[in-house]
Amino acid sequence: MQVAVGRACGKAILCGEHAVVYGRPAVGVPLTNIYAEAQVREGTGGVAIVAEDLDHAWMLEELRPQHPLAHIVRATLRALNEETAPNFLLTLRATIPIARGLGSGTAVSTAIVRALAQFYGATLSPAKVSALVFETESLYHGTPSGVDNTLIAYEQPVYFVKGQPPQRLKVARAFALIVGDTGVASETKVAVAAVRATWEREPSRVEQIFDAIGALVHDARDAVEFGHVEQLGVLMDRNQDQLRALDVSSPVLERLIEAAKRAGADGAKLSGAGRGGSMIALVRDETREVVRDALTEAGARTVMISEVARQN
Repeated sequence: MQVAVGRACGKAILCGEHAVVYGRPAVGVPLTNIYAEAQVREGTGGVAIVAEDLDHAWMLEELRPQHPLAHIVRATLRALNEETAPNFLLTLRATIPIARGLGSGTAVSTAIVRALAQFYGATLSPAKVSALVFETESLYHGTPSGVDNTLIAYEQPVYFVKGQPPQRLKVARAFALIVGDTGVASETKVAVAAVRATWEREPSRVEQIFDAIGALVHDARDAVEFGHVEQLGVLMDRNQDQLRALDVSSPVLERLIEAAKRAGADGAKLSGAGRGGSMIALVRDETREVVRDALTEAGARTVMISEVARQN
């Protein structure tokens, strides 16, 4: 029996979350050691969807049109001109923690697009995959910037500005990130809506914060492309200061960030929407194990190390 498999990685934002929704740039990297996987095989009638990690199963027609899984499946079938009487079993599994700012929903959508394209014998460019996934992003994020689907569809470090083509980043010097999961779900829609409410109340103050974040992102891009890894850590710390001013940090995030910094991390900040979710710490070979242990002792639910390889 034909089985088509699609995979998609997680992601981390080095600098720029929230401000990127308002036209400022962001720099992000794929987390290739965590992933979502979709398998598609012939079914016995209609479209069945099984989410193994959630222990849930649905028939496509049972899901409301705006359910993220139903939406991405139908959008992909339209793009492939395969809407007439589809018949397959879609099985989903993932190692990306859900609602932790690491792109779990986006990765699942991307994996589904890739698996369905393979199942029907089609080839989709990263740009097309990204565009299809973006259609579903508003269901997860409310007012998405497009950075998550871009990072995950292209699977390479990018400099991103909303509404502009993504720019691939050169990585002059490899570096490592440690991801600490707070264990607290972060609802992106809620955090994004809270920042918008603050922006509407205090537009001048919040725009200044966004401008400061945008300037940090420009410097972070240079740090990545010229191999100034230590400077990248300083910029991550400064970005976290601005995210605190936006009130999207949290006590548990601050506890993990402080633990990472005390243990020798070159920089540490939240990654994603905040108010829970995950934090990232920039580490060197001689500090990674100490920082990992410190995060575990400080209460991180899980701790993962991800390498960002040198790229010309």
